[in-house]
Amino acid sequence: MQTDEEKNNKAEQETPETEATQQNDNAAETNEEVKEAEKSEKKEDKKDKKKHALHELEQKVQEMGEKMLEQENKYKLLYADFENHRKRTNIEKAELILNGGKDVIKSLLPVIDDLERALQAIAEDDASREGVQLIYNKMMKILEQKGLKPMEVKGEKFNEDLHEAVTRIPAPAEEQKGTVIDVIEKGYYLNDKVLRFAKVVVAF
Repeated sequence: MQTDEEKNNKAEQETPETEATQQNDNAAETNEEVKEAEKSEKKEDKKDKKKHALHELEQKVQEMGEKMLEQENKYKLLYADFENHRKRTNIEKAELILNGGKDVIKSLLPVIDDLERALQAIAEDDASREGVQLIYNKMMKILEQKGLKPMEVKGEKFNEDLHEAVTRIPAPAEEQKGTVIDVIEKGYYLNDKVLRFAKVVVAF
């Protein structure tokens, strides 16, 4: 059997080994805690980086969306300008086709006036009347095909948009006040637009 002294000596020998083991265990636990803390920090860093990257991506998407909207608005404005220009050009072309001979036709109106005066001056039984009438009719037919139309204004209410009052005379009757009594120079339309105002006498 072991004596008390032997037991004590054995216990004293075992104590440093136990303490060393405990210290090693404590150190291992501390290392584990440090590693866990580092892992946790790394995870947090990754989360922060992901959040930051996601935020930057959202900003870029928003900026791209704004740029696309801006480009779309520019495109719409440009397209609207183009459509307006196209419509305006088509209208101008149509007017040019309709009224291309406006100046030529207008310069022929005095000739028509002279022919009408000649027809009024030539007697009904004069042989030359038929020839003048034939020329007049042929010219008017050609010009009417080009859109020329004479104004019928006698007896109509005076309209400053169509008529030019040369003189005014007292009205023969009350209902004739403000109407065209006589035509000094015939007015004409070209494709429903006034080519020449009618010079008229107005009753007052």
